[in-house]
Amino acid sequence: MKAIVVKEPGDAEQLHVTEQPKPEVKTGELLVNVKAAAINRTDIVSREGKSGYLDNPILGVEVSGIVVKAGKGTNVEIGTRVMGLVNGGGYAEYAVIPAERAMVIPESLSFEEGVAIPEVFLTAFQTLFWLGDLQSNETVLIHAGGSGVGTAAIQLAKQLMNADVITTAGSDKKLDYCRSLGADLCINYKEQNFAEEVLKATSNQGANVILDFIGASYWKQNLTSLTVDGRLILIGVLGGAEVEQVNLMELMAKRIQLKGTLLTPRSDQYKADLTRDFVNKAIPLFNKSKLKPVIDHVFPFDEVQKAHKHMESNKNIGKIILRIT
Repeated sequence: MKAIVVKEPGDAEQLHVTEQPKPEVKTGELLVNVKAAAINRTDIVSREGKSGYLDNPILGVEVSGIVVKAGKGTNVEIGTRVMGLVNGGGYAEYAVIPAERAMVIPESLSFEEGVAIPEVFLTAFQTLFWLGDLQSNETVLIHAGGSGVGTAAIQLAKQLMNADVITTAGSDKKLDYCRSLGADLCINYKEQNFAEEVLKATSNQGANVILDFIGASYWKQNLTSLTVDGRLILIGVLGGAEVEQVNLMELMAKRIQLKGTLLTPRSDQYKADLTRDFVNKAIPLFNKSKLKPVIDHVFPFDEVQKAHKHMESNKNIGKIILRIT
């Protein structure tokens, strides 16, 4: 089968299409004829040699396609259209996926739309509800609103909890799109102090939950933006990983809960449980068109280098997709 591997750790030019053996299906797994895969920042980190997907030489952590073989202990029919997270191997014509993580693609969605769901919507669902404990009508501040996770989080917070959604982004184009997804207040972080705007919008109370991809450079403003008993969920460090002179009394005074998470390294069981909860609570909303996958661009299989460069340019709104077959 054709698959994309990294020749040696480095830039996007190291990505190459090669012939690889078709993966073997084990108990509890499904073999999927992959129709589309999605590009994620974890793929870029792995491409650069800073991490990896166990022993799998093939990049890619999420796929959509058709089940062509089912291992023992599974009850998914051959021919079912599925989407979900894999333990690497997504950039290929065939991939194996644990059956407990395979989600049936809603009938109204294409394979490209289906693969735009798993990583970003599961991450957003996990951070908002499992970690952030977002409640009905609370206020949530979502940074990087134009990103894949950001666009998913805006929709989930609004549709599942009718939350007051505040988001940040660096361009009017991204902010306008966030507004179209349901964001109530959109802040251009390049032109405005988001902490000041959040306090102004909440009568100086602050947000109940913050989803932060940025890290160190947003630390002080995030603390200012949180209300008493606020929850700060850290899911990225694009603005740095080290904070100097942390005043722990500030966290204690507001009784702030700080949680950090990465989804890809989580256990198979955790991902299976998260997938099950997401399917029960959110998938019906895709069928009703109340939630929608957001796609920025679809690249053909042999343009994977362009796809990675497009993500690294940080101009995308929503997901970057790789059409496999």
